[in-house]
Amino acid sequence: MTAFLLWLCCLALPLGAQTLPTRLATPKEIRDMLVQRIDVQHKAGAIVVGVVTKHGQEIISYGKFDSADPRVPDGETIFEIGSVTKVFTALLLSDMALRGEVNLNDPVSKYLPATVNAPTRNGKPITLLDLATHYSGLPRMPNGYNPEYSVEQMYDFLSHYTLTRDPGAKYEYSNFGAGLLGQLLAVRAGTDYETLLRDRITEPLGMKHTAMQLTPEMKADLISGFGSSGIKAPSIEVSAMKGAGAIRSNASDMLIFLAANMGLIQTRLQPAMKKMLSVHRAVSPGVQIAMGWHIDNGIVCHNGGTFGYHAYVGFEPRRKVGVVVLSNSTEFTDDLGRRVLEYPMEAPVEQQVRPPGMVP
Repeated sequence: MTAFLLWLCCLALPLGAQTLPTRLATPKEIRDMLVQRIDVQHKAGAIVVGVVTKHGQEIISYGKFDSADPRVPDGETIFEIGSVTKVFTALLLSDMALRGEVNLNDPVSKYLPATVNAPTRNGKPITLLDLATHYSGLPRMPNGYNPEYSVEQMYDFLSHYTLTRDPGAKYEYSNFGAGLLGQLLAVRAGTDYETLLRDRITEPLGMKHTAMQLTPEMKADLISGFGSSGIKAPSIEVSAMKGAGAIRSNASDMLIFLAANMGLIQTRLQPAMKKMLSVHRAVSPGVQIAMGWHIDNGIVCHNGGTFGYHAYVGFEPRRKVGVVVLSNSTEFTDDLGRRVLEYPMEAPVEQQVRPPGMVP
């Protein structure tokens, strides 16, 4: 079971706010960080960092595909992005709400088969918004999860689960809830999750290399992932819970996604992206949850991990600067992303690292 839980990372919460004046790291400073992380600390074999501002974008990479493949990764290299998928699922919800296809406060029971019972507590139902903000009261993972976990198993678990708190009462990160949300939205749209993702997000944004099922071109650009033991990791396979963490992408595509969310490019999805950030619920001191995104001391972000990869995506709305970090290792990359966005102006970067802390 432990191995099955690795494919979905949760948010790494901050241990403290940056106190020194900060700026965006330069390409050279970013490359130095990657050299330190790969050659000195041996925490990854390859990392690609993408930065986007109102002045344009930059991609900095370091490392190689693996010991038998000396190719240097670049903006087209494909990685698994794990739980960053949840931001896409929340965007689908926001867009469908603006289209009038769903309401954020709809109970999940509205989109379930009649044979499935959605749990309630004290008369309070779980809503679609509760799923998108991890306020549903559902657990992190269902019992008996495995990569072949089916929709029928998901519905059976939901029907028999007893909530321990009222929906909407408290934040608790739930991969199961996000997976359920993706399934319900696909049912409402009369299609499957991957088709919904392609039709509503990736094709409109021109994200040609962001998908769940790899095209031949994506397979050629897919870098191998490695677990904590340094052994090549199996590729993620997700059946029912695709909306929680099954997307694969590259830095070039993720920079498009960031630029759209930052309002740097005009897109039909812009109203839905703005709507996502209008929701704020408490997570911990200094951290709030929006729809899909976490807001960590002013930085809108999410991370994700699978058996052999880790990703961090974040942007600072006020300065309109964003970063994506993709790694072929399970080691957290949140600190790299934060250091790029908040490079200290008056102290060595080593003194300003914000170590990630796992949510229980």
